[in-house]
Amino acid sequence: MAANRSANADRRARIEEMRRAEQARERRNRLITIGVSGIVVLGLVGFGTFVLMKKSDEQDKKEAAAKAPITAEKTWDAKKLGRNHVETAVKYDMKPPVGGDHHPVWMNCDGVVYKQAISEVNAVHSLEHGAVWVTYNKQAAAGDVKKLEEKVGKTKYTLMSPVDDQAGSIMLSAWGKQVTVDNASDPRIDAFFTKYVQGPQTPEPGAACTGGLDK
Repeated sequence: MAANRSANADRRARIEEMRRAEQARERRNRLITIGVSGIVVLGLVGFGTFVLMKKSDEQDKKEAAAKAPITAEKTWDAKKLGRNHVETAVKYDMKPPVGGDHHPVWMNCDGVVYKQAISEVNAVHSLEHGAVWVTYNKQAAAGDVKKLEEKVGKTKYTLMSPVDDQAGSIMLSAWGKQVTVDNASDPRIDAFFTKYVQGPQTPEPGAACTGGLDK
């Protein structure tokens, strides 16, 4: 009888010990889960903060670039640039032209790369809509032309074409604005895009860059 009571007591003690061990294991698992979850949350918060800060920095850089002057940029008085729609030839005072009277139909400029020369009177209409026109002559290196084609191809309100008789090897034009660069790595290219693609110089912001001529 005493032996049975002792055996039962031992069994209960073992069961109790196993229960306590299981409870302790569950507590450890909960703490581990909470700890891991906390680390994950902190990581996500930290990553989110990093992304937001990076976007904020990029935006700040864009705003700074949009305000900063561009070295050796040429500017024409927008008020003196004609904006009449004409269907006759127009003699422009600069090459490529940066504004003036122009054809009623624009060149498509939704990131379009033209391999052949295009009509100036139609391209000027694109500038009126806020496009940046990238041009080059035969002095431009093939690698630079390719790099610029890639940039234009992924940027709305831009177009690109050869202009063999322009003074500079690579030139960028917007309405009333123009800059000449020697290669596609010149930082003024990004600055010009940032500042003048649908920039404050645009006479007709938001006007279409599709639905016009494509050659």
